[in-house]
Amino acid sequence: MLKGLDPLLSPDLLWVLAAMGHGDDLALVDANHPAETIARATISGRLIVLPGVTMARAARGILGVFPLDGFVPDPVRRMEVVGDPAALPAVQGEVQAEIDRAEGRPQPLQGIERFAFYDAARRAFAVVQVGDPRPYGCFLLRKGVIAGDVP
Repeated sequence: MLKGLDPLLSPDLLWVLAAMGHGDDLALVDANHPAETIARATISGRLIVLPGVTMARAARGILGVFPLDGFVPDPVRRMEVVGDPAALPAVQGEVQAEIDRAEGRPQPLQGIERFAFYDAARRAFAVVQVGDPRPYGCFLLRKGVIAGDVP
């Protein structure tokens, strides 16, 4: 156990988040996503499973320690609804609220067509799959930097 960390952040999840570099993507996906297959193709080959956790709860825990990339216009991408790419399902709205809260400002989600999302997820660093069964709860989070002075 560690002090001050969200208990959702397991040792394996913390390793993935810490090992990622600036510009690496994290695929955060729902229970319906072919996560095991996609994860094998990722940079790390890692699948982290968070059973019984909603997508918003997972996003809140991850975004508490994960800086989003401020150098790209689309640090958070979402899977578009097939046949209605402008639709924003409730699960995506909930994650949007968590992103805006973590960033302290609106950070719009950018849509990606379903099969393009799968391709992008294969190029991610790792996959985190939550137990949320609602469709279209699939996101790519691009890691940013934490700038500071050398002590």
